[in-house]
Amino acid sequence: MTWLAAVRPDEQNLPLFVHVLGAMLLVGGLVTGASLLATARGSVRQLRLGYWTLLAVALPAYAVMRTGAHWIEDEAGFTAEGAAEPTWLEIGYMVADLGALLLLITLVVGGVGVYRLRDGKGQGLLKAAMVISLLILAAALVAIWAMAGQPE
Repeated sequence: MTWLAAVRPDEQNLPLFVHVLGAMLLVGGLVTGASLLATARGSVRQLRLGYWTLLAVALPAYAVMRTGAHWIEDEAGFTAEGAAEPTWLEIGYMVADLGALLLLITLVVGGVGVYRLRDGKGQGLLKAAMVISLLILAAALVAIWAMAGQPE
């Protein structure tokens, strides 16, 4: 094994920190939001809190994670013309793109569910939002594996 992967220029530290911070907050927001929705057992307050956690934590965290990803990609030289894109980077972008689409679907479905809670309905939509959140979380774990292991 080589130690070259452990050494990187200092100018890459901040973008990498931003990316990892966003990813950690995204995973935390998904786990917290999905857990609250899963354990609500009809509690309207907990259902709303689960949805608002997804909206107020997971969505901004995704933006931070993606901003950091583009920044570190640029700093590492992967955006240079003719630069080969490694497999782990392709996996990360594929998961991030799919995750963004699923997160938006989750927020729309959950938002309709929260609105319908006023009429005593909407719990099924919030359960669907929970399931989609768990799918995003599973995909995020694949991306974490790819980023950490960097398979070629």
